[in-house]
Amino acid sequence: MAEPIIQCDNLVKIYKTKDIEVLALQGLEITIEEGELMAIIGNSGSGKSTFLNMIGGLDRPSAGRLIVDGKDLFKLTDRQLVEYKRDTVGFVWQNNARNLLPWLTAWQNVQTPMLFGSSAHKKRRAFELLEMVGLEKRANSRLGQLSGGEQQRVAIAIALANNPRLLLADEPTGSVDSTTSDYILDVFRKLNRELGLTIVIVTHDRQLSRKVNRVVSIRDGKTSSERIMKQSYLEQYNHMDSLANTGDGTIEESHDEFAVLDRAGRLQVPREMLDKIGVEGNKVRLEVENGHITLGKP
Repeated sequence: MAEPIIQCDNLVKIYKTKDIEVLALQGLEITIEEGELMAIIGNSGSGKSTFLNMIGGLDRPSAGRLIVDGKDLFKLTDRQLVEYKRDTVGFVWQNNARNLLPWLTAWQNVQTPMLFGSSAHKKRRAFELLEMVGLEKRANSRLGQLSGGEQQRVAIAIALANNPRLLLADEPTGSVDSTTSDYILDVFRKLNRELGLTIVIVTHDRQLSRKVNRVVSIRDGKTSSERIMKQSYLEQYNHMDSLANTGDGTIEESHDEFAVLDRAGRLQVPREMLDKIGVEGNKVRLEVENGHITLGKP
């Protein structure tokens, strides 16, 4: 089997100031295969955006192991890290002020990252990328003439300007309505399907996370669970491009959810589950019954 494009083992990130130390990632473990379209979800402060910054080369890990596209991000020099960010990853931010220059047209914005490379025919390439995200007719429009969804699609085209191997999106639908959110996700699915591009999306949008093949939940700086799209749901979604309906007006559950064990055999049990069985404090009873491991209160 080919090596995964992202291999993250026991990843730790500590932010220090004069008076305080914050542990943002606490032994995170995750593997992402090349060509995946997947989402990372978690509450504010869970560590999901920190992880995105790690694999995007925007921040250095404190400890652990992080391999992206065959590169050990712990060992890269500052110069190599600049090359990595320029050649390997593309970033889409929620805040369009970080994506776009308002005094330039859409195609000029898309062309800007190419000025740092050696690509010929930069203008033609910019128009091709805008066509790929469905904005070829808005190529000459400036920021103030574009809707929020159109601006975000320009941002996606910018992220593709230098042909990255990995596309990272931090809350890409956080500032648009549900209809526009669906359209933006359709753009990601098209890029994933037609270019084989690996796409990692950090999101709070539960509806968006229903429509990707794998969802990883991060809690307290660790991977707590994964949800894998059911094959029956995936087939219906791909053919009908809509949510699977059971026929009685209810929406079929799209994913199977699994708890994630770390290398030491540890897992996180959601507090709400412990509350349901009356567990208080930090002790539980473990028993093996008929091929199952059960948790109970002491």
